[in-house]
Amino acid sequence: MAGRIYEGFVPGRHLIDAYGRGGFRFAEMSHRGSILALPSGIHAWDVADVTDLTPEAFALVREEADAIDLLLIGTGPEVAALPEPVRAVLRGAGIRIDVMPTGAAARTFNVLLAENRRVAAALIAVPEAG
Repeated sequence: MAGRIYEGFVPGRHLIDAYGRGGFRFAEMSHRGSILALPSGIHAWDVADVTDLTPEAFALVREEADAIDLLLIGTGPEVAALPEPVRAVLRGAGIRIDVMPTGAAARTFNVLLAENRRVAAALIAVPEAG
């Protein structure tokens, strides 16, 4: 991925320009690793695979729950089951979820964001091909 490597937080709503090779490209920047695309901005997300999906991993999502109607969860190259404790925490926060592979989640996020919908995304980076 070309562009500056940025780690941490980028304020504002941004489309996901590219994904793969272990990261994402957005806002003319590149980020290695997983991300949370929230109403406040895009945050680095310390999740490497579906085994890291715990209720605690979604703390920032829950903090912004009032501004989110739908959370798209990209589980990597393949769709994976979301643990029930995570489903329960997000349901309790009033957030609807849709779980799918990361590529589909990134594309769907872009479409819904362009429609000015109250969407967020939790995207696990797709690893580099080995």
